[in-house]
Amino acid sequence: MAKRSKSQKMSGSPMGGMGMMQQLQALQEQMLKAQDALAEETVMATVSGGVIKVVATGDQKIVSIEIQPEILEDADAEMLQDMLLTAVNSALDQSRALAEEKLGPLAGGLPF
Repeated sequence: MAKRSKSQKMSGSPMGGMGMMQQLQALQEQMLKAQDALAEETVMATVSGGVIKVVATGDQKIVSIEIQPEILEDADAEMLQDMLLTAVNSALDQSRALAEEKLGPLAGGLPF
């Protein structure tokens, strides 16, 4: 039976550790590119037939909130707050789902 060197015992092959590091670096680069792309994508959530619209980026930043003026005539403050919370939370949920869709396959490529 042949003896294995220390590096072979630890990684399974003399270059196994280096190969894994290269894989991790490549995966890190892919993740960074995917995150940059997510920051450019947007999702939109609306409530009450579109009287409130919230736009968020794929990296969970709210970039705009639009309120149709007619809702301000009839809405009380509490109702408006509830509608805003609903729209913001919906936009963030959509943004997280988009991030999972785009980044999920990359996590499956981890070498461990």
